[in-house]
Amino acid sequence: MPTPRETILQALLAALQTVPATALRGDVLPERVPAEGLLILRDGEPGEPEVTLSPLAYHYQHRAEIEVVVLGADRDATFDTLCASIGAALAADRTLGGLCDWVEAEAPRPVDLAVEGAASLKAAVIPVVLHYTTADPLA
Repeated sequence: MPTPRETILQALLAALQTVPATALRGDVLPERVPAEGLLILRDGEPGEPEVTLSPLAYHYQHRAEIEVVVLGADRDATFDTLCASIGAALAADRTLGGLCDWVEAEAPRPVDLAVEGAASLKAAVIPVVLHYTTADPLA
């Protein structure tokens, strides 16, 4: 049985798979980026939890990351549309089906990446903060 952390990350990936782009988890950047764009979910860092003692509970603000990569002549518009779609997918269910207390994305930090012999890519990392509570830091 997966841990709450793994279940939450799987639910986040499922939410990203509703966006009109290819969504992967933990993969390396493939040689070819799909025309509609590419999302790669990185597990990120759960950080140091706040602890309550009665009952014992660990309250996390886990920072996952979504790498967004687009290419093509209209990459700025595609990137903007993709970011808006990610925001809409997260806003549709801020608790990921009740698994989290709250899910919140932060603003992307876009960069243009030159690729030798090919069209340049526009990429960004979008931090996503997952607020959740577990009874055990390893469960």
